Parts: sequence; structure tokens; C-alpha cells
Amino acid sequence: MNAPVTTKATQLFDVAPIPHSRSRSQHKRRERPKDIIYRPATPADGAEMWKFVREAGVLELNQAYAYVLMCQHFGNTCLVAETDDGMVGFVLAYVPPRQDDTVFVWQIGVAREVRGRGVGLHLLRQLLALDGCRNVRYLEASVTPSNKPSQNLFRAFARKWDVSCRKLPFFPSEFFPETHEPEYLYRVGPLHWPSA
Repeated sequence: MNAPVTTKATQLFDVAPIPHSRSRSQHKRRERPKDIIYRPATPADGAEMWKFVREAGVLELNQAYAYVLMCQHFGNTCLVAETDDGMVGFVLAYVPPRQDDTVFVWQIGVAREVRGRGVGLHLLRQLLALDGCRNVRYLEASVTPSNKPSQNLFRAFARKWDVSCRKLPFFPSEFFPETHEPEYLYRVGPLHWPSA
């Protein structure tokens, strides 16, 4: 089991010195960002993930059972990001049965209050450091055309590791019984397994 990893995004949030010409009360110092701990998910996290997605309002909400089941069956490829105040992000992923060199990201979410701190990128990096991803060389996800944040995340991750990010047709809209955008496959790699 991997030990929790703590990150402090201090360089992005350093507080500028207060000029002497103004009183301290005229300046509100920004709070230091709270430590974010990344840890493997457990089935007990499933309900919190479901609430997280429901409250976010921008992610596709699945049945609560799906979140619990993913954490149970694929806990070695699922992560939670949390502070002392609770969950601020998660990633649910699995290694497809016929692609043992690939991890497929089923859903990833980052709380609004920590966006811009690299939590999404760090979740993906920590995912690759899990035991369940020791043979992984490619990261995949299906993304709709309107989901610009996810597109940007996977492209940024590819840039960070200096690898390609291919966009391929995956599921056309007619595969779905309800109105649904087509899903495109984003394939990032080949990657080298990073240490956490």
C-alpha cells in the first residue's frame, strides 16, 4: 500500500510583502493553501465521490453503486485527494482486461476551491505511481467535445511528460439510448512509470 503523499503548492501562492505605507488592516493576507493528501480509494469513499459529483454539477453523475463498486474492484487504480476539510478531488480508473499496458481514466474531478493548483495533474501522476499501474505505458480517457477542462488536462499531462496525446474516434452518439455527445478517446503515451 502506498503511503499518502503530501504536496504544498506554495510557490504559486506566496504572499507579497505588505507595503509600509499602509496599515496591516488594509491588506487581507491570502491564506496558505492547505496540504493535499493523495491516497488510494476504498469502497467507503464511494458515497463521498457520488456526493462530490452531484454537487459539482459539471461531471456526469453515475449511480452511487458504481462509485462504490469501482473502488472495491479497482481500488489499486483509484485515488482520492483530500485536505483536513474533506475530499477535494478523485480519479477512478482501471486497467482494461486486454490492454495491460494502459490505464483508462473513467472519471476525474477536482473541487472548485483547489482548481489552478495542479491537483488534476497530480492525481494523474499519483495514479501512475500506484502498484496497479506498474506496467502501464499509456493513459486513456474518453472525452466529449464540450468537455474542454478534461481535454486541456490530458493535453497538459502529455506536455508535462513530453509524450504524445492522440485524439481518436471512440463511441459515436448513436451508441447511446439518450441524447449524448460522441466520445473521443484521448491516448497519452508512451509513459515511463514515475515514482511518487
